[in-house]
Amino acid sequence: MSLVKEGKVKEVEVESDRIVIKTKDSLKTYYTGIIEDDQMTQKLLDAGVEVKAQIPDSMTAMVVSTLANILLPFAIIWIGLSFIMKRMSKGGMMGGVGKSNAKIYMEKETGVTFADVAGQDEAKESLQEVVDFLHNPDKYVEIGAKLPRGGLLVGPPGTGKTLLAKAVAGEAKVPFFSLSGSSFVEMYVGVGASRVRDLFKEAQAKAPCIVFIDEIDAIGKSRDSGLGGNDEREQTLNQLLSEMDGFDTSKGLFLLAATNRPEILDPALLRPGRFDRRIIVDRPDLKGRIDTLKVHAKNVHMDDTVNFEEIALATSGAVGSDLANMINEAAILAVRDHRLVVSQKDLLAAVEIVLVGKEKKDRILSPDERKIVSYHEVGHALVSAVQKDSEPVQKITIVPRTMGALGYVMQTPEEEKFLNTKKELKAMLVGLLAGRAAEEIVFDTVPTGASNDIERATSIARAMITQYGMSEKFGLIGLESIQNRYLDGRAVANYGEATSAEIDREVMEMLRDAYDEAKRILKEHRTTLDKIADHLIKKETITGKEFMEIFRECEGITEEELLRRKKDNDRIVQYDAQGNVVEDEEETSENTNAAAEAEKPEVSEQ
Repeated sequence: MSLVKEGKVKEVEVESDRIVIKTKDSLKTYYTGIIEDDQMTQKLLDAGVEVKAQIPDSMTAMVVSTLANILLPFAIIWIGLSFIMKRMSKGGMMGGVGKSNAKIYMEKETGVTFADVAGQDEAKESLQEVVDFLHNPDKYVEIGAKLPRGGLLVGPPGTGKTLLAKAVAGEAKVPFFSLSGSSFVEMYVGVGASRVRDLFKEAQAKAPCIVFIDEIDAIGKSRDSGLGGNDEREQTLNQLLSEMDGFDTSKGLFLLAATNRPEILDPALLRPGRFDRRIIVDRPDLKGRIDTLKVHAKNVHMDDTVNFEEIALATSGAVGSDLANMINEAAILAVRDHRLVVSQKDLLAAVEIVLVGKEKKDRILSPDERKIVSYHEVGHALVSAVQKDSEPVQKITIVPRTMGALGYVMQTPEEEKFLNTKKELKAMLVGLLAGRAAEEIVFDTVPTGASNDIERATSIARAMITQYGMSEKFGLIGLESIQNRYLDGRAVANYGEATSAEIDREVMEMLRDAYDEAKRILKEHRTTLDKIADHLIKKETITGKEFMEIFRECEGITEEELLRRKKDNDRIVQYDAQGNVVEDEEETSENTNAAAEAEKPEVSEQ
């Protein structure tokens, strides 16, 4: 309007959404928004300005409004669905849910070889052939041999199944696909099967390679027709079975799986042509534990006092992860004491920490409780020293531990054993109940500290009757079977209620006889019991050497006599209170799995 007043405006055109202004002396065109002014047109005409206006296209406006309000949302939905379907057609589900999330470890990333795995020579030997086939397939193909489709690593937790699988990939220098069985299972039906297809597709593209499925029991459980089935898991298992039948082994694709529950796997998964080999990765023996300790200690500074054989003897039944933890705990103890090297003392202390926990320094026992615990532990040790079939005592302590023990006796076998005789198992029962027997003899009452001893004694006695065929009444019948052998080793009853009552009665009788024998031994050696208990109360912890010195002094036994006893242990002999040999009839030896259990330290709990 200022330009109009100045007479510079030639023409004004009013459009639907703006006003276009053309000046007289310039080719430039200006525009501004619509201004609600009823007198503006008259003012322009009065100023001699040419005024124009456009007739609005109502039909076009209606079509544009319809497209914007209705068709545009449908177009956006259609574009989104097209994108999702495109993703699904490439082997994935919504958002990549069906895509395999396998980690690919190349040889430079694993850095693990068979030299890093100790104590599993038999398993390494079985897997070495797989490595050799991946390196030199021609010599196997020439004779007509084929690479096994799969290998199943079976064993308790912590024995090194995953480490072995990585070592195979490291030795063969091939890609290593690693997944957990639970990675296949989702809430959507069909996702697991899609992931299996994607995994084998990737693996075949990178063959030769190794595919490792950890905890395969998550998807490989036996299928049944009863209620409570899992459609997603069964579809995933069916797809896995189909893929294992479909891939060509000549390309060097090998499937490894690990589980500690082989008894629940589907039979179709275990048949020849799928998992052809079952590779047992069990607890290491004495030599295996020594080698495992050396492997885990190769980067730890140690002094000349370290004796791995002594540590291995004290850790019967330990797996590789336990031994690695002990080495690490020993190194931490050395650093805590401001030392640069680990000593044998640190390793023995680490064994105690792993088995019974750390010393609980804030738990102060009353004088009466210290006396009860002292007599309890000395009762265990004294009966072990008197009995021929017991293991030597290494340490006695009444210092409370974080795992609940108020004291314990550590016994270390002179050599590793895989069998126990009936006489040895009975000696275990007497030794386990000797702590409670000492409490009753000395204090004429029984506290609550023998719960762990009673539990272990009951377990051994029941196993003798139901599993080892050592019952005079039931004979050689197997009354219980072991399930989850590589986990908790739970026994499942194979007998009725009437037989159960008879078994309980025989267990009670066996434990009663062992308890009476423990009391008889301790009463005959009461003077020795009192003297060692007084010494333990003062010092809180004594070594096996100190214990035997006091025992020999009180019993009047010389070093030569002890050597003679040790030599005579090869025969079925028994000693009276004065150490004289009493001939006994030979008893038969039965197979037992109680060796590892028997070599654990005796623990008394409050």
